Amino acid sequence: MITIVVAMGEKNEIGSDNQLLWHLPKDLKHFKNLTSGHPVIMGRKTYESIGKPLPNRTNIVISRKKDWFEEGILIVGSIKEAVKFAKKIDEDIFIIGGGNIYEQTMDITDKLEVTLVKADLKADTFFPKIDSKAWVKTQEICHEKDEKNPYDFCFQTYEKIKSE
Repeated sequence: MITIVVAMGEKNEIGSDNQLLWHLPKDLKHFKNLTSGHPVIMGRKTYESIGKPLPNRTNIVISRKKDWFEEGILIVGSIKEAVKFAKKIDEDIFIIGGGNIYEQTMDITDKLEVTLVKADLKADTFFPKIDSKAWVKTQEICHEKDEKNPYDFCFQTYEKIKSE
């Protein structure tokens, strides 16, 4: 089971200048609960924006940079390679960004875990459009903004529609 995890705004915006657009502690907790104990696949820029390996997860980073090395992560050259390594570790694999990696993995993904943030912010990185012919929303849990979470947001789960 390959799952994409993404937090995006209402216009599919996910980042700007290699940074997330918001700080939502409830979403970070949700992300941690979903991905802990499983391999996470991300692009190099996403890894650099996080700044360190995510604890309790095998961090697999896709990079075309030949001379790039970081302690505590597995660096691979392609998505195919990343998925192959991840499958040896666990059948539940999480893809956590960024925009380019999401675009390239939509067709191999079984499930989307989306945090839809009720915000319209300037961004330079976007999540691909979720095609209603390919995906069905199976769950939605919404939260209102509070003192720690500056925006209303919803956790949404989408599952790929199996073709007959």
